[in-house]
Order: sequence, then C-alpha cells, then structure tokens
Amino acid sequence: MFSPQWIRTFVALAETRSFTRAAERLGLTQAAVSQHVRQLEAALGPLVVRRPRTLELTPAGCAFLDYCGTLEQAGRQLQVRLADADARHGDVGLATPGSVGLALHPLLLALQAEQPGLVIRHRFAPDPEVVESLLLKQYDFGIVTLRPDDPRLAAREFSAEVLELVVPAGECVDGWGDLVRLGFIEHPDGPAMAARLLSRHFPGHPGVRSLPRHGYINQVGLILDAVARGFGFTVLPRHARESYADPAAIAVAASGEPYPLWLIHRAEWPLSARAAFVAETLCERMPPQR
Repeated sequence: MFSPQWIRTFVALAETRSFTRAAERLGLTQAAVSQHVRQLEAALGPLVVRRPRTLELTPAGCAFLDYCGTLEQAGRQLQVRLADADARHGDVGLATPGSVGLALHPLLLALQAEQPGLVIRHRFAPDPEVVESLLLKQYDFGIVTLRPDDPRLAAREFSAEVLELVVPAGECVDGWGDLVRLGFIEHPDGPAMAARLLSRHFPGHPGVRSLPRHGYINQVGLILDAVARGFGFTVLPRHARESYADPAAIAVAASGEPYPLWLIHRAEWPLSARAAFVAETLCERMPPQR
C-alpha cells in the first residue's frame, strides 16, 4: 500500500524527531524526507506536528508507527522462514494413514525429545486426504500407500507395510465360510485392504461385500477392540496390529506380501531443511516389515 522507502523515512523521522537527522541517517536530502512525509499525509492525514526544534507525532502518526513496527516484525518472521538454515528448529507438518501413523508416533515423540526446537504436527488421514493436504500446502510431506500420479507431487519409497487378517484369539480360519461366520469389522480402508489380502488366500471368493458386516470403526486405534471382544475379524496393516495394547486377545490368521509406502511432497520446491531432517530420520528409524 505504501512505498517501503516512505515507511523507512517515517520510522527514522519518528525516532530522530528531526527532518535533518532523519535525512542524515538515511543518506537522503531533507527535501526528500519532507516529500515522503507529504505523500503519506496525503493518504493518512496529518502525521506530525512540526515545531521549531522538534516534532511531535499526531494520533494518526502514532497509529502509523505501530503499523510500521508490525510490518518490520512480519518481515523478520518471513526472513526466518525463508532462510530455513536450521534443521533442528521450527515447525514440521506431516500427514499419514493411521496404521503407519501408529508406528511413527513413538518415533516422532523420541525425535522431538532429542530436538526440542522442533514442533511436529502429525495428522492421521487416509491416502486421498494426505494428498489433498499437501496440494493445499497444509503439510510439508506425507506418507501414502499408493503412489500418486499427480505431477505436482514427488514420491519415493519410504518403507513397507504387510496386511494381516486379524481374528479373535482362539479362532481359526480354514475357509471363506469361517469369515462369513465371524463377520467383518469394517473401517474406511477395510474393503480395499480386505480385497487385496483375501484374493490371495481365497481365490474365487464371492467378494468382500458379500461378507456380513458386524461393525464399522473409523479410528485405527480402536478397530481391534471389537475383534478382541469376539465381534468379528478385520484386515489391517501389521503396524496397527503391533501397536495394539492387548495382543493376547487377537490372532493373525493370514498375512500378505509387503507392499511399499511412499513418502510424498510438493515437486515444485524442495523440502525445507527441517522437514528433510525429520523425513530422513524417520526413514532410518522405521522398523522394516517382512
């Protein structure tokens, strides 16, 4: 709205309370300082009261000086964000599916304990929401189960997940009829995961949608509670099963081959130093899946 030079001139004038000293500080002529102030006053009204040996700010001048201070502070904050020189300080945001998020959560807590200058924001979300949040620049990077084909996103392999058919402890699954008897505890990614795993173990099955549904839970940390109480079976990544608090109450009836997880970020610009540090640390510390 206002020329940066006019703003610098006004701040110098307010601090020195002299057109002459303001001109000397800025390396300008006194006439140039007066012209800058006149330009501001044409838009804002009287900003200074001129006296023989000093000057005084009007209420409008005081308000404009506060505005100049706000601009200066915002400029410093912008410089800090753009400089990005310190990989151990600042905000880092990532979004992941719930299953791998459970595995990453303790790693992130340990990392933040080691590096207290980091502020880590971690959102649990299914693949489509992870992708959308990155496209909206809400997070620095994300983890997804399917590599996106959007050219705005760069992707590389991060780790792997293994799908497991989880049943109540003591139950056996010898055929499709046992799954019908148990019933399916569904979750947002449940049908896709179940179709992916069950097609390997039960070729020619009539389809996941033919199974009776005995529950639906959208919180990954709670899905196995229903299985543990005998309400049915589910299909989840191993990361979710390994994080469950009562492993004796459940059993793994079948598992699949590892499939890759993808680390994604905006392709148009590199990760910040701190986001890259967090991502690389997680890659190193993520336990392998076999």
